[in-house]
Amino acid sequence: QVQLVESGGGSVQSGGSLRLSCGASKYTYGRTIMGWFRQAPGKEREGVAALGPYGITGYADSVKGRFTISQDNPENTLYLQMNSLKPDDTAMYYCAAAQGSYGSRYYSLNPDNYNYWGQGTQVTVSS
Repeated sequence: QVQLVESGGGSVQSGGSLRLSCGASKYTYGRTIMGWFRQAPGKEREGVAALGPYGITGYADSVKGRFTISQDNPENTLYLQMNSLKPDDTAMYYCAAAQGSYGSRYYSLNPDNYNYWGQGTQVTVSS
């Protein structure tokens, strides 16, 4: 069982920045994948950024060059640095994790591949 707690959401003007944090109760290098997802009202949950079990990262096209996923291993904390925010980035942001056997270059932006979820943190970007 992995418990996840997000923080760092808030309201910001277009062009601004926010950093989201996700504290994980358990993390095993080589066997844990993590990711950030978002869901806007009336829309499906979508993958934003993902971290593979050996550190490889992946991003949705809509956030490439603006968002950065990173991890502080000793603290089991996952981050999402969001720069140049746009109103379209407004959503509830969720941290997710899964454990298993994965290839060295594996990561996933598909929410169906994750079974542990945080409670979410709201990000609102005004124009």
